Amino acid sequence: MECRAGCGACCIVPAIHTPFFGMPKGKAKGERCVHHDSDGLCAIFDDPRRPECCSQFKAEFEFCGNSREEALLLLTDLEAMSDPQGDKRD
Repeated sequence: MECRAGCGACCIVPAIHTPFFGMPKGKAKGERCVHHDSDGLCAIFDDPRRPECCSQFKAEFEFCGNSREEALLLLTDLEAMSDPQGDKRD
């Protein structure tokens, strides 16, 4: 599956618990990444400073569904299952 340009659900929904370029405290779940630009694209997509978890994410129907709205719902459910204690950044 090809990533839907302008979707950005994967740049908003998941928490990133480790510091990375531009977000020294990581990213809370539901927080828009500072690198998610106004076109809904990752401004550091090909940059080596992009977080490893972002580089490893691949668009799949199970995560992205048929629309941005469905992707937000699917990833929100997955985030809740994979991080049951919630966002605990310092």
